[in-house]
Amino acid sequence: MKDINVPAGYKSTEVGVIPEDWEVNRLGEKSTKIGSGITPTGGEKVYKKQGRPFIRSQNIGWGHLSLDDIAFIDDEIHNTFKATEIKKLDVFLNITGASIGRSAVADYRVENGNVNQHVCIIRTNQKELNSFFLNHCLLSDKGQKQIDSFQAGGNREGLNFGQIKSLKIPFPTLPEQKAIATALSDIDNLLGVLDRLIAKKQNLKQSAMQELLTGKKRLPGFREGKGYKQTEVGLIPKDWEIATLGEIGKFKNGINKNKESFGFGFPFVNLLDVFGKIKISDSLTLGLINSTKIERNEYNLKKGDVIFVRSSVKPEGVGLTSVAVENLENAVYSGFLIRFRDESNFDLEYKVHCFYEEEFRKRLIDNSTVSANTNINQDALKKLKLPLPPLPEQKAIATILSDIDTEIAALKKRRDKTHNIKQAMMQELLTGKTRLVSTGSR
Repeated sequence: MKDINVPAGYKSTEVGVIPEDWEVNRLGEKSTKIGSGITPTGGEKVYKKQGRPFIRSQNIGWGHLSLDDIAFIDDEIHNTFKATEIKKLDVFLNITGASIGRSAVADYRVENGNVNQHVCIIRTNQKELNSFFLNHCLLSDKGQKQIDSFQAGGNREGLNFGQIKSLKIPFPTLPEQKAIATALSDIDNLLGVLDRLIAKKQNLKQSAMQELLTGKKRLPGFREGKGYKQTEVGLIPKDWEIATLGEIGKFKNGINKNKESFGFGFPFVNLLDVFGKIKISDSLTLGLINSTKIERNEYNLKKGDVIFVRSSVKPEGVGLTSVAVENLENAVYSGFLIRFRDESNFDLEYKVHCFYEEEFRKRLIDNSTVSANTNINQDALKKLKLPLPPLPEQKAIATILSDIDTEIAALKKRRDKTHNIKQAMMQELLTGKTRLVSTGSR
């Protein structure tokens, strides 16, 4: 008897409800090869700067190849394990470690190369299973759930070849597979374009920061006849000043409370609330802490305050800053943070950017200490020197950099929206809810 919850023209299967003219098969039934490679004796010591591409798990992204740090091996090593030689349209699947489940399709760039033991090659019967269709199936929610189901206790310990062969795949006709793969690949291409635009804008901002925040490049109206001078922080414009942070403001460590004080009371700005954010405001969804009125007066955050991260597992994380762009009413901040409140003519938007300039970051990290984590304290921060342009130039520089940030944010928002569209399309197309070809017998 047909399930009344299954629409006409569809059937219930192990992979969910699919069209009646689709099949469900195990991956091994439609593949001519499923196997991984090996790492050559000597490991990284035998890698070359050119030669045969050698694919490792870090080269497999979520649906794409990431070849920035690809390794190479010579023909002599390649010839010792030719059984793992890559062919165009092979599907790569990561089978160990934190990246289990990531997959991509081999193209001309990696053809005739090899893979290591952490990457499985799935070579499909192209007359029955399209490689790009399979790649999208593996990355779909249902595909990832099957992969996760093989991991004992959710530890993602590793996939074996038997498990990969047993993966259940919904099978439309080959023309419909190709139509689905083309539609999803088109949106992948758009995501790739957006990613490249974001990276280009981010590189543009880094270059602009390096030039504008050091005075190497002056904006129109600020450069006429001024010249440069040599200082402790390098060559800067003659009309700029050098000041230590201790000279232009005061620092204060955040509040420390026992665990019983958390979860109720007043807003609390913690490390994770500011880490990776260049601006903070009262629009943040903050945790709560039981703070007194005296504590809220002492550890408050006002518009223009800069928060430094005191400690980080990695050196590049220590001393990162967020700027309060409005008063955070009744909020106190964590002891893992240091507040900097300036007492000088220091533009708010300029503060958002100036502490991320490459040379300043280098000086800050050089003055940090390393134990279990990398740490910075008030005394080290007070001694850091900062080149300061006149206030009008600060505002002009900040406007340029903030405009680039706005463009990057708009691109990221568009990318997120496109990604969500792709997820919805995968759900529709890979289950047959939406058909791209006329239906009929196989």
